Amino acid sequence: MEKRRILVVEDEPTIAESVAARLRAEGFTVETAPDGPAGTAAATRFQPDLVVLDIMLPGYDGLEVCRRIQAERPVPVLMLTARTDETDQLVGLGVGADDYLTKPFSLRILTARVHALLRRVDRADDGTVTVVGDLRIDAGQRRVWRAGFEAQLTPLEFELLTRLAQRPRMVHARERLLEQVWDWADATGTRAVDSHIKALRRKLGADLIRTVHGVGYALETP
Repeated sequence: MEKRRILVVEDEPTIAESVAARLRAEGFTVETAPDGPAGTAAATRFQPDLVVLDIMLPGYDGLEVCRRIQAERPVPVLMLTARTDETDQLVGLGVGADDYLTKPFSLRILTARVHALLRRVDRADDGTVTVVGDLRIDAGQRRVWRAGFEAQLTPLEFELLTRLAQRPRMVHARERLLEQVWDWADATGTRAVDSHIKALRRKLGADLIRTVHGVGYALETP
């Protein structure tokens, strides 16, 4: 079986080399890039299965790299940031990143997050087509339409929407969604859920998903 490919875009050589070495030891094929333009070019050429992306890069930053990568081809992105400001983390998630780690981080935690993100992509698709009101989800093709218009979703956005659509109107707790979609449970990670919900509303309509304050979210049906 062909090894999964991971692109590491990081301008600090020590961090880039450490992350790449650990991921290679986990059985991945890894390439590194030291700046924004090189990272974007490498994503086009290398066609990675996942990108580990630093937010602070020369050339242009990780947010712009993430935008360009996702515009070309949806791919899971794990963003690294030296900033602890919640706004920076939410902006990263808002442009298509699926998860984030704040520096300094444990390589063990990083590899666990990488494996969790790839498991989401590898989840078996049975070809089921789910229709909820004017929303249509094709699991086999991993495509989504609302009112006849197709929306381009990242892998994690698609997974989250699919979970919500399995039980329309049912309230899904943030913590439970973290366990089901991200494969990890962390109180701080609920921000990732909130940010992806915002992205789904932006792409599919603000009326599609209802917030149940203090609990979680529910998919609305007409």
